[in-house]
Amino acid sequence: MRGSLLSRRTEQRLRQLAISTVGSVKIKLLLFLCIAFTLFALLSRGSGFTGWTSPSGPPDLLPFPRKGYAIVMNTWKRYDLLKQSISHYSLCPGLESIHIVWSEPDPPSDSLRKFLQHIVESNSRDGRQVELVFDINKEDSLNNRFKEIKDLKTDAVFSIDDDVIFPCSSVELAFNVWQSAPDTMVGFVPRAHWVDQSKGNNDYYIYGGWWSVWWSGTYSMVLSKAAFFHKKYFRIYTNEMPASIREYVTKNRNCEDIAMSLLVANATGAPPIWVKGKIFEIGSTGISSMGGHSERRTQCVNRFVAEFGRMPLVSTSAKAVDSRNIWFW
Repeated sequence: MRGSLLSRRTEQRLRQLAISTVGSVKIKLLLFLCIAFTLFALLSRGSGFTGWTSPSGPPDLLPFPRKGYAIVMNTWKRYDLLKQSISHYSLCPGLESIHIVWSEPDPPSDSLRKFLQHIVESNSRDGRQVELVFDINKEDSLNNRFKEIKDLKTDAVFSIDDDVIFPCSSVELAFNVWQSAPDTMVGFVPRAHWVDQSKGNNDYYIYGGWWSVWWSGTYSMVLSKAAFFHKKYFRIYTNEMPASIREYVTKNRNCEDIAMSLLVANATGAPPIWVKGKIFEIGSTGISSMGGHSERRTQCVNRFVAEFGRMPLVSTSAKAVDSRNIWFW
């Protein structure tokens, strides 16, 4: 009887030892998997910590249709920046053509043309040949960036300034978002508007910059310095939008982006879409750095709203993000 009791006690101890051993192994295995997952995530995102550099090849991106997008790049006597931007964007896999909006009094030099053409040809891969075109304008006007391009082969246009760089992965993400809503504007630089309550009525609006977006979490515009839209808006801007708006833009050298935002919102009745993307400013100064910039932009908003006969801008708080680069969502 006593031997049987000892045998049962020994069996229980062995069972408890086995259970504790298995539990310890499970805990260690779980810790190992957590550590391995963390290391993998850090290594896969390591390039994001070092800032932007021109990639040696196209990244692993979302699939895109054969008919991609055209870049329309506004530039003005910043040839080093132009070269840097073309060198970068010509690597983006969805790109079909680059149109450089040229409004300088002198045409581009042969050396500049040859240099940029060499860059584009060098960056072409997998039988893809990106077309490079200089769109020469006689008049110096910010409206030139929205002139209709007769031979444009793609519906999607990525309007970009020569002094801002976005990783190709961000551009391709924005292109995919635009494909889901091709009538609206999809961009990286949000701005806002709101009613000026101090005026005592609902007919006067204030232009809000980045800090207004950051504070309120809402926006109603994405600036054309970095935005996708349909090529049909070139025709509408040039031929159907009130000519007084284009004249105001030319005279004041400002607000063509606000005019385009109002035009698209007026056509769609919908808000734009803000895409999260890391921006690299490679230029030094611009119009926005000048004193009184916000006041002039506010004047533009109210002037253009009067021309449209109503406020077409629609506010939203939605933002598109790449869920593959977010741990928790």
